[in-house]
Order: sequence, then C-alpha cells, then structure tokens
Amino acid sequence: MSGVESFASGPMWLGFIVFVLGMLALDMFALGGRHAHRVSPKEALGWSLAWVSLALLFAGLMWWYLDVNVGREFANQKGAEFLSGYLIEKALSVDNIFVFLMIFSYFAVPPEMQRRVLLYGVFGAIVMRAVMILLGAWLIAQFSWILYLFGAFLVFTGVKMLVFADKEPDLGDNPLLRWLRGHLKISKDYDGEKFLTVQNGVRYFTPLMLVLLLIELSDLIFAVDSIPAIFAITKDPFIVFTSNMFAIMGLRALYFLLADSAERFHLLKYGLALVLLFVGVKMLAAYWFHIPVVWSLAVVGAILLVSIILSLLLSRDKKEA
Repeated sequence: MSGVESFASGPMWLGFIVFVLGMLALDMFALGGRHAHRVSPKEALGWSLAWVSLALLFAGLMWWYLDVNVGREFANQKGAEFLSGYLIEKALSVDNIFVFLMIFSYFAVPPEMQRRVLLYGVFGAIVMRAVMILLGAWLIAQFSWILYLFGAFLVFTGVKMLVFADKEPDLGDNPLLRWLRGHLKISKDYDGEKFLTVQNGVRYFTPLMLVLLLIELSDLIFAVDSIPAIFAITKDPFIVFTSNMFAIMGLRALYFLLADSAERFHLLKYGLALVLLFVGVKMLAAYWFHIPVVWSLAVVGAILLVSIILSLLLSRDKKEA
C-alpha cells in the first residue's frame, strides 16, 4: 500500500482516538450538559476558539516530533499538509451549517433542543468520515487512477455549487423525508429532547428524529465532497483522519457561533465552490504539474478570506441601504 504510507505508529493512532473520545465526552457535558439549554454566542465562541487552538497545538506538536525524529523538511511538509487539510475541512463544514439552519428552521426546532441533535450528528459524522477515509485510502492504494476520478467529481461539484448557490432547496420535496413520513409513526409535537415518545400507550417517533436523520444524511453527502478534497492535499491517512476529526469536533460550536449571522456570509458558498474547483483541477493536473502544499494552503486561504470580507462588506452596505 505504497500510496497510503504514513509516518504514524500504532500508539499514535490509538492515542489520537482516545483523545477524540475524551474531548467528545468533555464537549458533551461542557457544551450543553445533560439539560436542554440555549447555547449563547459567548459560550460558542469560547469553544470554537478552544477547538481551533487544539488543532494548532496538535500541528505544533506533530511538527516538533517529526523535526526531532525525521528532519526539518519532512516536518514542514507534514505540517503544511495538516494545516491545508484542516482549513479545507473547516471551510467545507460551514456549508453543513447552512443546511443545518435550513433543517432546524423547516421543523421549527427550538434553539435549546438543537444541541442534542448536533451532538449525535457529530458522532455520526465521525464514524462516517472514518469509514470513508479508510475506504478512500484503500482505493487509492489499489487504483491510483481513482485520484483523477476524485478530481473530476470535485470539479463537477464545484460547478454545481456555483450554479445553484442562490437556490434554496425545498426540504418538503426531499424523498427521504417523504418516505419517513409515510412509513414511520411521527408525533405532531416535540417531547423535549426525546427522539421517542409514548402517547395513549402507542410509541411514536418525535419530529426530532426526522431532524436527526436528515442531519446525518447531510453529513454523509458532505463527506463525499470533503474526503476526496483532502486526498488532493495528502495521501497520508493519519493527516487525513486527524485534520477531519478536528474540523468535525468543532462543528457544533461553530454552528451556534454562526447560527444567528449566517446570512452575513452569503458569498461564502461561492468561495467554497471555488475551493472545490481549485482542488479538483489540482488533482486532474497532478500528472503534468505539481502544486506545492504551501501554495495550495495560500490559494485556499485567499479564496476563503476574500469571500468572507466581501460578504461582510456587501451585507453591511445592504443593511445601511
């Protein structure tokens, strides 16, 4: 499996998995606790900064370890790969937030009941990402040409995002939602944060279960985009896995941070589409032209920064007008 070689040893993999489980347990109780409550922007900001800081700390520790044991050049390479992968995954996770907002708005989910759904959504996303990373690494090892298929898929997805960036999907026409409503007993009202409830001796799923299933489906769809994108940066499974996990673990806090101001970043969808286009073209052109990881990091960062700044400026002008 020469295409998926990694510097990480078994203990490093095990240690990181234990770290992920421990941090998720901490997040479960610290960001929400056992009781439903509305996560404040201040609380969400604190945890968002904590997750980003942990990712940067991990990158620094990894660089230091490789610098001491392998060499400065290798450490710089892997450090740049991690930061590029993390930035791409973090940016693409913002698109999840737009979809989460649409789902919560459609079902009129109270803010204090959203945190439990997102917690289970994060768990599901971690499992799905892990499976898809392992599958992607195996496919690349067996069929190296599949990277070009990944590249073509990302270009197609990027073009599609550009074309339909302003179009709001109609959740009522979602085939999965129609099927679930036709085959499951769904209660009319919520029962706190419960996914199951009993009414007149009959067990029903609450609407919160429909919300959870749709969020898990959106996680799966976004994973199909994001996993090929990071394989364009690195084929090291450990870098792919760790950068994905840090991005996903911070998703819940990032959602509560941006939930009330997502409309101000309306141009970010175009930026994300351009990122996918760039990454896809990079994969397709790899045989003829190699783009260094540092350049990729700079291009992706510049695209996202410009789209964010323009979004804020235009939204401010629109508000003043």
